[in-house]
Amino acid sequence: MAQNFRLNDRGRVDLQRPIDFTFNGKRYRGYAGDTVASALLANGIHLVGRSFKYHRPRGILGAGAEEPNALLQVESGARTLPNIRATQAELYDGMSVTSVNAWPGPETDVNAVNQLFSKLFPAGFYYKTFMWPGKAWPFYEKVIRHAAGLGKAPTEPDPDFYDKRYAHCDVLVAGGGPAGLAAALTAARSGARVILADENPEFGGALLSSREMIDGKPAMEWVQATLDELRQHPEVRILPRTIVFGYYDHNWIDLLESRTDHLAEKPTDRPRQRMWKVRAQEVVLATGAIERPLVFVDNDRPGILLASAAQTYVNRYGVKPGERCVLVTNNDGAYQAVLDLHEAGIEIAAAIDVRAEASGPYTERARQAGIRILANHGVAAVKGAKRVRALVAAPLADDGESLSSGNSEEIACDFVANAGGWNPTVHLFSQSRGKLRFDAETAAFVPDRSVQRERSAGCCQGTWGLKGCLKDGLTAGAEAAKAAGFPDTKAGTTPKAGDDGFLPARWLWTVPGEKPLGHKGKHFVDYQNDVTAADLLLAIREGYTSIEHVKRYTTTGMATDQGKTSNVNALGIVSQARGLPIPEIGTTTFRPPYTPVTFGAWGGRDVGDLFDAERHSPMHSWHVRAGAEFENVGHWKRPWYYPKAGESMHDAVQRESKAARESVGILDATTLGRIDIQGPDAVEFLNRVYTNGWKTLKPGMARYGLMLGEDGMVMDDGVTACLGENHYLMHTTSGGAGGVLAHLEEYLQTEWPDLRVYLTTVTEQYATAAIAGPNARKLLQEVTDIDLSPEAFPFMTFREGTVAGVPARVFRISFSGDLSFEINVQADQGLHMWQTLMSVGEKYDITPYGTETMHVLRAEKGFIIVGQETDGTVTPIDLGMDKLCSSKKDFIGKRSLSRPDMQDPQRKQFVGLLPDDPGEVLEEGAQLVETLKDAPPMQMVGHVSSSYMSPNLERSFALALVEGGHQKHGQKIFAPMPGGKTIACTITNPVFFDPEGERLRA
Repeated sequence: MAQNFRLNDRGRVDLQRPIDFTFNGKRYRGYAGDTVASALLANGIHLVGRSFKYHRPRGILGAGAEEPNALLQVESGARTLPNIRATQAELYDGMSVTSVNAWPGPETDVNAVNQLFSKLFPAGFYYKTFMWPGKAWPFYEKVIRHAAGLGKAPTEPDPDFYDKRYAHCDVLVAGGGPAGLAAALTAARSGARVILADENPEFGGALLSSREMIDGKPAMEWVQATLDELRQHPEVRILPRTIVFGYYDHNWIDLLESRTDHLAEKPTDRPRQRMWKVRAQEVVLATGAIERPLVFVDNDRPGILLASAAQTYVNRYGVKPGERCVLVTNNDGAYQAVLDLHEAGIEIAAAIDVRAEASGPYTERARQAGIRILANHGVAAVKGAKRVRALVAAPLADDGESLSSGNSEEIACDFVANAGGWNPTVHLFSQSRGKLRFDAETAAFVPDRSVQRERSAGCCQGTWGLKGCLKDGLTAGAEAAKAAGFPDTKAGTTPKAGDDGFLPARWLWTVPGEKPLGHKGKHFVDYQNDVTAADLLLAIREGYTSIEHVKRYTTTGMATDQGKTSNVNALGIVSQARGLPIPEIGTTTFRPPYTPVTFGAWGGRDVGDLFDAERHSPMHSWHVRAGAEFENVGHWKRPWYYPKAGESMHDAVQRESKAARESVGILDATTLGRIDIQGPDAVEFLNRVYTNGWKTLKPGMARYGLMLGEDGMVMDDGVTACLGENHYLMHTTSGGAGGVLAHLEEYLQTEWPDLRVYLTTVTEQYATAAIAGPNARKLLQEVTDIDLSPEAFPFMTFREGTVAGVPARVFRISFSGDLSFEINVQADQGLHMWQTLMSVGEKYDITPYGTETMHVLRAEKGFIIVGQETDGTVTPIDLGMDKLCSSKKDFIGKRSLSRPDMQDPQRKQFVGLLPDDPGEVLEEGAQLVETLKDAPPMQMVGHVSSSYMSPNLERSFALALVEGGHQKHGQKIFAPMPGGKTIACTITNPVFFDPEGERLRA
């Protein structure tokens, strides 16, 4: 049977380059230029898989991105890809494809038994079926998970790599058909930077599938001449095999370029796919239109194709979908496709036309060609299970809504061309938040009002006919170039071409059959999700009047299909059932991506070690040599502790903590977030984002601040210094730097765009060493020219000078609660500065300490760590920091703090805990109770946030959040521990060490 359906005198495939491939384990032959779909049809294969829910036989319906049925598994092992549309997969030698959702295969799928119980699986059946009994849910879940999904994701590591690329352009054109090419050409002639992208390996769009003429020559000659000229413009980038799949705010466009998917041998030096992230000044959408099918009984049988798809296989791929065709149509334009099939030698058995009078220029040409037309007829039945073998036609009654009795006729055929009109491809336009308008003449939604700097051209805006599309494209390209700053751009003369406009049609949302909807046969609206017209009517009967609710209840237009062939038919059926015009029904939302995108493309190079990149301070190599153990803080590798030979973590932390209190310790604090803030309104900005006041902060001074979210909860804290007039340096937590910057930028860009403030992240510009302890001043004095006396350099100030012979900025601040200096130098001088301090500090027994010791020291002083003492539910009042909340100014979160529940004295509040047994260390996260019982449940009143053994206090201690804790100092509380043990504690003030702060101000 192989090659029986190949046309040798048509198509753009290269018959001199045969390609062997396998489908479901059997070997077949195709040719260079084929898709998997065209090659299968050329080999007489229509049955390619099974439907999602009912496991009905399914065949190829479309010829491009609109294909809902022919989803196949491509290859196996590490390079396998699931649910690839056969209509978009380019054929290559040795390619292996298999059916999905069919076991053991599409011919003998055992799950086809589902069809016998289809009445048990109507719309929303899963909402009703799996609710009772509750104990059966584990069984339901196992069955559902086994049955869910279509293809299978790879389980082996991906051998390929993927790229991301950023680009800017003046004009981006989405779509390489006649309108897109014309738009790109006009914009390019203006000198604009143009990106032209099309999903196909060849440009031309619908012209690839037609026999149109432009300026008296085959249209593809005009396409080639246009591409030749575009390639001469240095500012034009042409991207074939690139689909524009996402349109976001501010003309941010996402594209996916396929680089090696079409190659038999995958080169190792080229990415498999590349994701383009483009910021365009102006956008031209020329995405064409998608033919929609008619909804008639059993319209999903293999062998039933869209008329435009059949035309594409004949003209573009040189493939006959079969030998004998029946057309089912509601419009004159479908006859253009059938005439091409007829001229290719395919027998047209009949044309079933639902129009009362079949008329129009193409209809008349069909009659002249001898094609039999059955006007005012519907489809009473479809014969054939795994392949259509006949249609039963019957005349429509006078009302046009039912079949008249008798006079039915069975018409033998091996494929059906199905044509129900056209839907402009408005997916990208909708993603851009553009507003749609329903055009009653074409029964389709078309672009109405653009929200972004965009214009649509050609069929995607409801312009029908080649001449109109070319004119649209030239005009849109000129307008886009002018708007992008090229004022002398002219559209130019439109080439001569046919201009048929929209052809006569009748909008019949369901073609009447022998039985009412839902009885004897199914009228499919959404092929991919197995949604029928009866499902839509059931949803309405069950009270789902909103089209968005109908969509979710029935799953119409969801998943990867995104309603390409189904949405308008679904809207029409709902409109008819509710007695409302379609515009009042509304539309559902088209979401990105337009077609599926691989996870590899989303990840790009950010996989493996690069997925969560490690950040190292300039002193990292020293820490490694010193034997430090590391922990992850945000993206940073921070020294955790420095064990000596034979030391446990506990031993090392106790030693480091004691040394930092008795002499001097040194901490790598490079990881603190730093944001440079400048501008005339900088101090006003700080006043709004921090809870306390900032207008009195003078150059050379620093201040601690709390930052809240709009909900009044603490989101970050840190010290900000005034570097000069209108110039500040904000410090954030190590893990919170990125989030804080995004938070601040969001407010500047959306809430306070009038503020003249500029933010720059400078975290990695500096290396920081914090030295703390009684001898910190003595050590630093030996390596700096800065006057470190308490009078010249008081607490919460900074000074600039040199340290270790290099320029430095030194802060007199403390997170340890001891005399402390934080020394900042340029990052490339960090290791030199650190090694100098370590060398000079030997006489003071300087001890490096890590983050665990830092936690012990700060907890002894009752200093919080955001994310440990806070969890998104803690306010400054809860922390006892309400004095930091100014009553004289506004700030983010202030209104939330005034809510009654925020003032509740029984909220969880920050306290200290002293275990009765000073040798017992509470577990962090341990729950706290006030009353012990012999067995659970017990009323939990709080939890432990931090807990340590302190060599400086010579005992254990903890920090906690306890309901009404501020009023419970001195009371007992209990921590039930695993194994039945309970630790009794006393609630205290959270400041355990140097409560008067004499040491840090020394």
